[in-house]
Amino acid sequence: MPEKEVILTLEGLKKLESELELLKTVRRREVAERIKQAIDFGDISENSEYDDAKNEQAFIEGRILTLEKMLRNARVIDDQESKEVVGLGSTIILKDIDFGDDEEYTIVGSAEADPGVNKISNESPVGKAVLGNTKGTVVEVNVPAGLLHYQIVDIK
Repeated sequence: MPEKEVILTLEGLKKLESELELLKTVRRREVAERIKQAIDFGDISENSEYDDAKNEQAFIEGRILTLEKMLRNARVIDDQESKEVVGLGSTIILKDIDFGDDEEYTIVGSAEADPGVNKISNESPVGKAVLGNTKGTVVEVNVPAGLLHYQIVDIK
């Protein structure tokens, strides 16, 4: 089964590469030192410092493997592709027709999605609804709370 393609903006790619570099260089060394210190305390069978450090080491190694896999399958999108049609990398302004609020979102791949900073996944309900549409289009988004209506006010 082929691995899933990870869609990233150039900014997202650099962020993942930086995290990987930090984990491989700094964090690995730090946790190895913690393990060494815990072993120096003596009996490791009842040493919570040792257990904690080993758990952290396992987490770091797992995250390194995940990041390496993501970067291996990464496809960088050009966030300047089109101002006419909503696509990956597009920054859009959506008007909530039901409540009148405007929100700005950037459409990104799921690996880079962060709703807290208005980066929504192309696989999310809103992301799926707006992809391929043009300025002025009204889209319906089916969410657990019901049906939402948005108008694409602008594509940046």
